Amino acid sequence: MRIYTRTGDDGTTSLFGGQRLRKDDLRIEAYGTLDELNVCIGELGAFAAISESKDAAFLRVIQSDVFSWGSHLATIDSEMAKHLPPIPETRVAEMEAWMDAKNEALPPLSQFILPGGHPAIVAAHKCRVVCRRGERRVIALGRDEDTPDGLIAYLNRLSDLFFMWSRYLHVVTNTPEIPWESAP
Repeated sequence: MRIYTRTGDDGTTSLFGGQRLRKDDLRIEAYGTLDELNVCIGELGAFAAISESKDAAFLRVIQSDVFSWGSHLATIDSEMAKHLPPIPETRVAEMEAWMDAKNEALPPLSQFILPGGHPAIVAAHKCRVVCRRGERRVIALGRDEDTPDGLIAYLNRLSDLFFMWSRYLHVVTNTPEIPWESAP
């Protein structure tokens, strides 16, 4: 099987179902950003601070969810949509429970913190900001087109989860948080 098809050489790409859109269409931007987020999640999961923890399985679940959400965004054909994997309606609650449990081990947050101190912490923050961009893209798309129910709430909570993950990684890696201070 060849990986190249040459069908995108005119600046268009296919959705599931065969419809073609320009590569800069908001729908392509939205699911492309989720694809980028999926890569960032894979990078985060590659760090020993996560890959060797019990949280690794939860991160893989989240990664699979993000991939599934992208497939929903890449499908406007209602017949094709019937074949897509569902996203469990309980996932947002599961993310909230994970964050609540991790928060118990953290010092209270009293000021803004800067990303840094350990590569895994930076990777978690990268997931957070790419997730926020994905959320903005989905909201923009939703102004004129249908978007999957629950996706905005999912992405909103997911960005919170990655922030909490970054804070938890400070503890796991024994890395002090970097407080933001305005420059003199």
